[in-house]
Amino acid sequence: MPSAVTLRTDFSASELRRQAKRSKDNNQSRRLLSLAAVLDGMNRTDAARIGGMDRQTLRDWVHRFNEAGPDGLLDNWASGPTPRLSPDQKAELAAIVEAGPDREVDGVVRWRRIDLKRVIAERFGVDYHTDSSASPIPCLRYTDERYGTRCTGL
Repeated sequence: MPSAVTLRTDFSASELRRQAKRSKDNNQSRRLLSLAAVLDGMNRTDAARIGGMDRQTLRDWVHRFNEAGPDGLLDNWASGPTPRLSPDQKAELAAIVEAGPDREVDGVVRWRRIDLKRVIAERFGVDYHTDSSASPIPCLRYTDERYGTRCTGL
């Protein structure tokens, strides 16, 4: 049977409760209170229940707390992938979409995904798949297959 993960002891249970009270993050506070209960000698199942989690999740938070202290108990949201187009390029693309296509130059009367894919590749050197070529468009507040009308719901 595996042994329990030991909790670092440079914080007392009362210090963890004090930090939980000062914390502006509710999730961090719940986790700190669960760890304080463990330091007080409560079994891990009951301590996990205090924080609204199961025993395995508490174990994961113990690892994070041991590595990074109380700041390790904050939610660690990833920022996501970096955008392919810079803000200046998005602004230029928005102006292109807003102005609409020039039939003689672009060969179309309204923008479609395939047309915008071509324009983005020619102007910015960024290649989108046809299915995802609309991904910069919702950021510009446009929607649908035809990009000539503003989406008012965003």
